[in-house]
Amino acid sequence: MDTTTAASDRAVAGSTVPAPGNYQIDPSHSSVEAVARHLMVSKVRGRFGVFSGTIVVADDVAQSRVEVEIDATSVDTRDAQRDGHLRSGDFLDVERFPTLTFVSTQVDRDGDDWKVRGDLTIRDVTNAVTLDVEYLGQLSDPWGNTRAAFSATTPLDRESFGMTWNQALEAGGVMVSKTLNIELEIEAVLQQAA
Repeated sequence: MDTTTAASDRAVAGSTVPAPGNYQIDPSHSSVEAVARHLMVSKVRGRFGVFSGTIVVADDVAQSRVEVEIDATSVDTRDAQRDGHLRSGDFLDVERFPTLTFVSTQVDRDGDDWKVRGDLTIRDVTNAVTLDVEYLGQLSDPWGNTRAAFSATTPLDRESFGMTWNQALEAGGVMVSKTLNIELEIEAVLQQAA
């Protein structure tokens, strides 16, 4: 591993971006969460505890790429019964499809932020999604590593991935929202400077 602390933020067309290089996502300082509406009013937050990924920041930022793999069995909503249902065939079907993946296809500037477009695969169904990404900065940690931080969000139509289970409510509406909000907080460690 060729970790370096020489890397620093740089300006590209008026936006601050990380130094070029290969970064590995640090799962102990990152989160992958989904927020769903429950009973049409409250929000329930779930997170995946096991995931890994790489971010390759190119000299030409538009040529950058991201690959992430998520262990579907690691879903956690702080309710064992609900987590079991989410792992079942009604939702993630983890026995047949234990892994979720995201592979970027395009990176575009969006004002001071970025849009990262890519293919998300859940339950062996692949759909294009667009992440709204905010770059939060880069620094050297106390252990001599260079870290870059990002926040990203995207809405997700769970039914487009075959997760169509729901229950109608007597008062109208449904038990679980069709759309989830995906929220990512990512800290990544530079492995090799470009």
